[in-house]
Amino acid sequence: MLDWAPILVGLMLFIILSPGLLFQFPGNSRRLEFGNLGTNGLAVLFHTVVFFVVFTILILAVQIHIYTG
Repeated sequence: MLDWAPILVGLMLFIILSPGLLFQFPGNSRRLEFGNLGTNGLAVLFHTVVFFVVFTILILAVQIHIYTG
């Protein structure tokens, strides 16, 4: 059996935390911008760290598992 949790959780977090898609912190002209589809280096770094922290908590601490078959 294959554990699909890391794949699905990673995909959902990647979509949600893509800088500029839903929100961007820090923004280009303001601290927090919504739906501007633009980004900068600091926002990419911030969203990467948040992705890693949330992914690690969900997979290792909460131990989410999704098995198929």
